[in-house]
Amino acid sequence: MSMNPAQKALWYIESHLAAPFTLDEIADIAGVSRFHLVRAFAAATGLPVMRYARARRLTEAARALAKGAPDILNVALEADYGSHEAFTRAFRDHFGMTPEAVRTATSLDKLKLQEPIMMDSTALNHIQPPRFETGKPLLIAGIGERYTCESSAAIPGQWQRFHQSAAHIPERVGQVAYGVCCNGDDSGNFDYIAGVEVSDFSELPREFSRVRIPEQKYAVFTHSEHISTIRRTINTIWNHWLPASGMKATDAPSFERYDATFDPGTGNGGLEIWIPVRD
Repeated sequence: MSMNPAQKALWYIESHLAAPFTLDEIADIAGVSRFHLVRAFAAATGLPVMRYARARRLTEAARALAKGAPDILNVALEADYGSHEAFTRAFRDHFGMTPEAVRTATSLDKLKLQEPIMMDSTALNHIQPPRFETGKPLLIAGIGERYTCESSAAIPGQWQRFHQSAAHIPERVGQVAYGVCCNGDDSGNFDYIAGVEVSDFSELPREFSRVRIPEQKYAVFTHSEHISTIRRTINTIWNHWLPASGMKATDAPSFERYDATFDPGTGNGGLEIWIPVRD
């Protein structure tokens, strides 16, 4: 099996820790767009690409300092910081200690180090081929939150809040629920809206979030296992299916679609994952 984009990105970061690089350069090596890489890397590791790279550089710098590296500026340059000051600020923000303090302590015990991530195959060996659909424009209203890669473990709690408030959403259309990912940035942050389709937004109370989804082509995947394993399916789509498909991900909202067969009480019943694509 060929290396997936997240594996290629990890390899590139680990082999270029002492050299400057950009998100665009990593995406080029991974053979995908910047938009695709940010999502593939987050799906596989739970971390933003460039934040992982920074944490790895600072961890290696801390190791060098604990071993007594004589010249802090040299360590800073190796970690791709242009000055002693910039390095000290980043180091202190990350570890809560100055570089000098770590060198004096000659120990890494108190530091939260970022070890290199070994890419195992947490993807599925086999994914059912998707069907392709042109989705009609949708207006989705519900409970919205902004997440980082790491905080997205809180999404199930967001759904609980949605179920408590769903009855108060006016102009609701049908019984299908949608989990919409949108407004992603290069750091892997994104908005997630647990919601329902509505016919218009004019009567929507202010506490609800809203998102307009344009008409476009989707690859639609069925996730029939328990909801808790959804990340494996999403990881497989972004890191295996999409690179092999010859299609490109469109920078547009993707969503999970939960119909009447899904049981929010048990997490069983399955759902669909709609990924916007173009040829």
